[in-house]
Amino acid sequence: MIWKIAGGGLGTVLLGGLVVGIHTHTHPAVHSLPTSAGPATRPEAAVEKQDGNSLDASPVTMNPNDATLPPVLVSSGPLTFSPLVKRVIPAVVNIAITEGNNSEKKRIPPQIKGTPLEKRYREKLQKHQEKILGAGSGFIIDPSGIIVTNSHVIGGADNVTVSMIGGREMPAHLVGSDALTDIAVIKVDSPTPLPYVTWGESRLVEVGDWILVAGNPFGFSSSVTAGIVSARGRDLGAGSLDDFLQLDAPINPGNSGGPAFNMRGQVVAVNAAIVSPTGGSVGIGFGIPSETVAPIVEALRLHGHVDHGWLGVTLDDGDGTIHVEESDPGGPATRAGLQRGDRVLGVNGQMTDNARIVLRTVAAAKPGDILTFTVRRHTKTFPVPVHVGKRPANATD
Repeated sequence: MIWKIAGGGLGTVLLGGLVVGIHTHTHPAVHSLPTSAGPATRPEAAVEKQDGNSLDASPVTMNPNDATLPPVLVSSGPLTFSPLVKRVIPAVVNIAITEGNNSEKKRIPPQIKGTPLEKRYREKLQKHQEKILGAGSGFIIDPSGIIVTNSHVIGGADNVTVSMIGGREMPAHLVGSDALTDIAVIKVDSPTPLPYVTWGESRLVEVGDWILVAGNPFGFSSSVTAGIVSARGRDLGAGSLDDFLQLDAPINPGNSGGPAFNMRGQVVAVNAAIVSPTGGSVGIGFGIPSETVAPIVEALRLHGHVDHGWLGVTLDDGDGTIHVEESDPGGPATRAGLQRGDRVLGVNGQMTDNARIVLRTVAAAKPGDILTFTVRRHTKTFPVPVHVGKRPANATD
């Protein structure tokens, strides 16, 4: 069972006493994708080592070409994650979702209207007029108050309240959300600059790398857990852009929307889901990689929405090859000349036998882009340029 780990409109499960969203699937087909990660280079940094009661420092080899990267805050075999936590945790926030219940205001018993009791009754209703729907996590990426979280955390909430590590609370408003990638951007208004974190390069993350997860599991604010990246390229069947990092750091309800950091204190994933028979962590969690999230966030900041690519085609790779099973009449694929039974060998010169990779390429494209499909029909192989269309709101893949 795969659980969305914070509030939404996909069902219900209890989150620390609050009703939140749950998203279930049968056992997903998982595809491992090749990584383009190279060795992560490190500028010079001090690595803390404990020797009795004293601390000394040993240098980390510096690559002069990497002067722009932040220093490594935790090296291999860490004795403590404390330097990393102190750096990033002020930018991690708790998100509370409430729904106004304005109908309550109208329920004034007629016998007390116009009496001194009416005022007291209204005050009592005012204190209980909001229904708490759920809670999740998020993180600040700009000192002006831009916050990233999951779309299923925000849902259709009337009111969003953000709480910081010191207990400071601020109302937030929605900038934009994207259901396909499960990413939302909200904003708070602060008279002073807020602490923030930056994006890391998830393509450099390798299986076995240390990871630090931060959030508010079960409402326990500013909690951190550590683990490693267990796998890359996990497909949970949630959407066309599925390409999750699998993490073994404990992730629980309430962590959804929170960040996963590399050892430089950069965000390389956004916590999104767990696999669990009980609803709690069993060491199988999933994060949306920053290479997917960052451009979505930028588009939401600029436009408030994201237009994804669409072909109107159903692909099947059950026999080890990709072939067109169905093409929507009048859709971009049909207009380009793709036919049922065509075998797809690759897209834009990249050969593949994985239909999910093709769908991911299409969904990541912008409407109007041209993708060139390499197609085999009967005994002939030829290119088919396709003008990518705009994904309809009711599209399922």
